[in-house]
Amino acid sequence: MPDIGPPPASLYAAHRKIYPRAVQGRVRRAKWAVLGILLGLYYLVPWLRWDRGPGVPDQAVLVDMQHARLFFFWIELWPQEVYFLTGLLILAAIGLFAATSLFGRVWCGFACPQTVWTDLFMWVERRIEGDRNARMKRDAGPPSRDRTLRRLAKHAAWLGIAAVTGGAWVMYFQDAPTLVRDPLGASMETWFFFALFTATTYVLAGFAREQVCTYMCPWPRFQGAMLDQDSLVVTYRDWRGEPRGKPKDAGSGDCVDCSACVQVCPTGVDIREGQQLGCIGCGLCIDACDDVMRKLHRPQGLIGFETLANLAASTAAAAELEPGPARHAAGMAARRPLRLLRPRTLMYAGVLSVVAITMLGALMLRETLSLTVLPERAPPFVRLSDGGIRNAYLLKLADKSREGGRYTLVLEEAPGLRLLVQDVATDAAGRPLLPVQGDGVASFRALVTAPRAIERQPIRFRLLDVAGRPLAAAESIFLGPQP
Repeated sequence: MPDIGPPPASLYAAHRKIYPRAVQGRVRRAKWAVLGILLGLYYLVPWLRWDRGPGVPDQAVLVDMQHARLFFFWIELWPQEVYFLTGLLILAAIGLFAATSLFGRVWCGFACPQTVWTDLFMWVERRIEGDRNARMKRDAGPPSRDRTLRRLAKHAAWLGIAAVTGGAWVMYFQDAPTLVRDPLGASMETWFFFALFTATTYVLAGFAREQVCTYMCPWPRFQGAMLDQDSLVVTYRDWRGEPRGKPKDAGSGDCVDCSACVQVCPTGVDIREGQQLGCIGCGLCIDACDDVMRKLHRPQGLIGFETLANLAASTAAAAELEPGPARHAAGMAARRPLRLLRPRTLMYAGVLSVVAITMLGALMLRETLSLTVLPERAPPFVRLSDGGIRNAYLLKLADKSREGGRYTLVLEEAPGLRLLVQDVATDAAGRPLLPVQGDGVASFRALVTAPRAIERQPIRFRLLDVAGRPLAAAESIFLGPQP
């Protein structure tokens, strides 16, 4: 029987529970500040009010699915203006690319919803079950009443946070005070999405945690294309820390192999092994290492935000020196200032500027009155008894202002054609007057008649205000029998 060799290695890795330890420091304080700001915005924005007049929702930020409107303070977007949302998504994507090029995984480490809610859940876990050592000891021990009660309290708190999170999400689509006063009056769709976001928050922040960042999220897998040698990333300065040893060992570097950086990492990676997929760039290992360096009376910054270019330059400068103050000074002296203006970042800045200016211009030039003309093509035309030809059109008039009004409709560049709009009044000149309510859409059926058979020709519908000023226009085609 031929030798087929050893069996292939399994691609499956069993889940290893991670017990992150609490840490204090500059980076941790910055993360708490970002967490507080983001959670505050998420939970409180639905409660902000904005007076838009009678009969209009006064919630500052609201996606009104019933009336197909998106309200954002003084801005009101209609479904046909979805390109503004597209522009915002483009701005967000390019902004994320630019931030990654400059500061590495700053989004993942500080602002990603998975990071923010996981941080909050882990804080609750520590308050109820204790820090790393206490949780590890309790999980390794036999079942007890204390462990059961603590876990029940922890999961109850997690479910409470998840429910508030799911409730806040549906408030962006429903009036927040009304929903809180009468939750039982909410629709089944509202309850479905409340349950969906409650469940996903509870599962992802409470159980999946680092697995979302490592296995589920696609962002770490292509962000490497946005990094270069001048991107600021969380880095272990191995030129200073190696070789590792005890504090009193002669000839050893500054790293004492205490594993404090690994113990505080929310994804369980060892930053000393270099750039890794699991590292989200949160920087908590910086605070842990700096605390150890302070206790050992050694310079801080063994782990820090650094560029790969500076890391290479420091390594080269310190290569021939023994561990100690001289090597530290030489390595730090070889560093150069952070280069913010680079071809990559300038390109991102240019794209951001173009998209932002385009969106701002479109918003400033946004029309409050629009006219849409849809020809009826069944049949394409009607031959009248007197030999004339008639075409029918469906007119849709959208008035995005609050006032509304009546507008005069005329045909331009159409000599010999007569215009009639069914079921509307006319002015003194016999021109149709189209009424439309503010913030509404009105539909009309227009008939255009030629006194004789004519060939295909373009026509233009024009809306005028009471003073005869042009407001909106739409083009179409008048069809006749082919010769």
